[in-house]
Amino acid sequence: MGFASPFFVLAIIAMSTLGWMFTTWARVRHGYPVENEWSGVAHRTDPDAGRKIDLLSNENEKLTGRISRLEERIAVLERIATDPAARTARDIDALR
Repeated sequence: MGFASPFFVLAIIAMSTLGWMFTTWARVRHGYPVENEWSGVAHRTDPDAGRKIDLLSNENEKLTGRISRLEERIAVLERIATDPAARTARDIDALR
């Protein structure tokens, strides 16, 4: 078998094609963008992306509200801990 035989040339072409197919498959499987020969890029798309963004936005708003309530409670606890005992007792008596 010589290097100029048609079988050798076809084997090189087949190996190159299979290597390209494997590389593309590995990129797609792991979420990397796939580039074509004209410098275009095909990104992986998620059909539920809009729904996920809406759910995350709602959860973010809920957590932001919870954090603000906790900050208010911490401020009250800090005030109670740092104020003199006489003033705290007077404020409690005023509430009764």
